[in-house]
Amino acid sequence: MAKECSNENCSKESCEGCPSREKKPDFHVDLNQYSRVSHVVGVVSGKGGVGKSFVTASMANAMAAMGYRVGILDADITGPSIPRMYGLHGTAGVDDQGIQPPETANGIKVMSVNLLLPGEDEPVIWRGPVIASMVKQFWSDVVWGDLDYLFVDMPPGTGDVPLTVFQSLPVDGILVVTSPQELVEMIVTKAYKMALMMNIPVLGLVENYSYIVCPDCGKKIPVFGESNVDHVAGQMGIPVLGKLPIVSRLAALADQGRFAEVLNENLDDAAVAMRKLSAEE
Repeated sequence: MAKECSNENCSKESCEGCPSREKKPDFHVDLNQYSRVSHVVGVVSGKGGVGKSFVTASMANAMAAMGYRVGILDADITGPSIPRMYGLHGTAGVDDQGIQPPETANGIKVMSVNLLLPGEDEPVIWRGPVIASMVKQFWSDVVWGDLDYLFVDMPPGTGDVPLTVFQSLPVDGILVVTSPQELVEMIVTKAYKMALMMNIPVLGLVENYSYIVCPDCGKKIPVFGESNVDHVAGQMGIPVLGKLPIVSRLAALADQGRFAEVLNENLDDAAVAMRKLSAEE
């Protein structure tokens, strides 16, 4: 049913073709009143298992190391991993201002559903609308304080949560995380097209699991096959902002809850892209 015009002076005939009838609804959610977030960057992938949380946390560490105030909103409600990577356990505090996010050892504020559950191994068996509502609450009810960058770790695919984030939060751009497998072009294209449909800029691609470095000779070995990411990025007109090797030491630090110690030099170009967001203000 068409929306009725709110202007009581309009007749049915005069309303036909009126621009006000074509206005799209605004789904943006108000930020918590005790917070100020300068830039929101989504980290997305077309499929699971490509290391999206690893890239999110690495980017957050990189910007925090430069002196920026950083937060991570873990929007992967059914598969949260960020708190575990940083060794954050227990539940977040709540006061009259809202939900107080805990901080990592390197000063990054984190909010995840795992910080609201009685146990971090409790499953989240919720339907899509409930999950989407929780993501919006992470924006409206969490006291982020003053942040320069808020990285949103999204679940894989193009479903409810990415749609909710794109519609509800003022996203400045996204990083698309991929891997060298043959299906990369189709997977990246899906994420890329969704962002375009939602008018969200794609800042660039980050390829994870690009290679391993031989400990004896230092040669780069592409264990998942030769990378196709440069070709894919060229077709879309977006930059490749990092090719990340498989490094067992970094995986071990994540498992040990010590990811705050990680500084991933292979994401220097991505960090430059983040700084450009501030330069454009």
